[in-house]
Amino acid sequence: MAKKVADIIVDSLIASGVRRIYGVAGDSLNGITDAVRDRGKEKISWIHVRHEETAAFAAGAEAHLTRELAVCAGSCGPGNTHLINGLYDCYRNRVPVLVIAAHIPSREIGSSYFQETHPELLFKECSHYCELASRVDQIPRILDIAMRTALSLSGVSIIVLPGDVALQEAVSARPITRIKQSEVVVCPGPQGIAELAEALNSSEKVTILGGAGCAGAHSELIKVAGILQAPIVHAMRGKEFIEYENPYDVGMTGLLGFSSGYYAIMNSDLLLMLGTDFPYQQFYPPHAYIVQIDIRGEQIGRRTKVDLGLVGNVRETLTALIPLLKQKEPDKGNHHLKKSLDHYREARKNLDAHAIGKTGQKSIHPQYVAKMIDELASPEAIFTCDVGTPTIWAARYLHMNGKRRLLGSFSHGSMANALPQAIGAQETFPDRQVICLSGDGGFSMLMGDFISLKQLKIPIKVVVFNNSSLSFVELEMKAAGFISHATDLVETDFSKLAEAVGILGLRAERPEQVKTLLSQALEHEGPALVDVSVNRQELAMPPTITLEQIKGFTLYMVKAVLDGKGDEVIDLAKTNLFTGI
Repeated sequence: MAKKVADIIVDSLIASGVRRIYGVAGDSLNGITDAVRDRGKEKISWIHVRHEETAAFAAGAEAHLTRELAVCAGSCGPGNTHLINGLYDCYRNRVPVLVIAAHIPSREIGSSYFQETHPELLFKECSHYCELASRVDQIPRILDIAMRTALSLSGVSIIVLPGDVALQEAVSARPITRIKQSEVVVCPGPQGIAELAEALNSSEKVTILGGAGCAGAHSELIKVAGILQAPIVHAMRGKEFIEYENPYDVGMTGLLGFSSGYYAIMNSDLLLMLGTDFPYQQFYPPHAYIVQIDIRGEQIGRRTKVDLGLVGNVRETLTALIPLLKQKEPDKGNHHLKKSLDHYREARKNLDAHAIGKTGQKSIHPQYVAKMIDELASPEAIFTCDVGTPTIWAARYLHMNGKRRLLGSFSHGSMANALPQAIGAQETFPDRQVICLSGDGGFSMLMGDFISLKQLKIPIKVVVFNNSSLSFVELEMKAAGFISHATDLVETDFSKLAEAVGILGLRAERPEQVKTLLSQALEHEGPALVDVSVNRQELAMPPTITLEQIKGFTLYMVKAVLDGKGDEVIDLAKTNLFTGI
């Protein structure tokens, strides 16, 4: 039997190691889904989710964890538009994802046909490659280019494929050969390395800020920090690669961080940025000499002024640098490292003081929930966290150990990312424990795919931080001096929802219940949800408070009292305004 275009596409994916396609079926995808069905689950599977946005997030999670090509698909029109938000996240996280965007019949393009959109325009800003395959003989060439682009640029490639073209007989019956990207090694030249070494050797107070680009460079990073006696601050995307077995760790800075990371950076005379695109300009030192090393040269200097910028992989650059560095003595000079570590210990002590759960407490601190998750989770657990307060608690209370992984929408900042990413993680690693930290707002936004856990038979554990509000948005309003409005969420017992769809549902309303119910969920063989009623008036302040923020909170309190919300002000006043500092 002659092979169709869809057969060549699916066979090519299998040959390149792709084992699953995330998506929602539709008639314009019939050729693809039928080819997947025909080859059998032992070769490739269609991961049937409820929403295409989930498919994109899930593929992104797989690509993040494996650094290999992951695939998702959407049917024509609305199926494509539903993909966009998840693809933006993949694009900004720089993970290799291939998208099969089905299109209306080729003869109808340009006629305002039913469900017609213009995918090449829709996906322009969230892809590195997006082309329409309007002719049979364009496949497999377009597919080859798309896959190579996604892998070489660690980004999103999209093939727009009309449903009728997918069903036509292929010109060539041979799939493309296996496509696999080898590691690209880039190191600055000798002159650049020498200039970097001279700057570091002549500086008394060096601080390192590391990001996701430090993946695979842990031993080199620790060695450099030891030679330079430099505290290491990590960005959120660098947490899983930097935090563990690190005697120079002083935590995070930025809106999610705490004061020790901020202190170490602001009190440095040289900031060494390694593989990070940390975005917040107000957290960079205004008077320090700044060095930035990144594999992507276009990122250098776009966040803060840079005195020396070098293009290269972090590991290779540090390997070349180490022989030129001079050992700094820990007991001489201004004790920059010691002061930073002391500051970190105090900040850590303060953070842990809020992560308590005692019998008789009226409310459950979300910090305590995160701490219990950290203590009970497997040493090889994969965590996903929603944006907002779940990301804050994950940043501050989940400890990485070199085996654990942490995913979130850390660059795109999308709500509802955690559950879809957990699906991708669990499908990719069925034998590892996957724990999803969701806010009630994020969880309910793509709640339909909670049912997918039952259908896909995957044992994800979902913990919902339930405070009946969009709490991070509420906090932002208060900091700006606004009375919170349109942030209330109807009180919901999500454990009942879990039970309704045949998933283990548990609810914690008192601190003494938290550890027991989390343990029960984690030990359960199938999927489980723990709905935790956490304190709504829980402030998670950044490492430094600006005058504008102080004015904002003061203005908010005055407005709230005048608006008849005195009880809310009293509850707020009872909290520690400097949580995490």
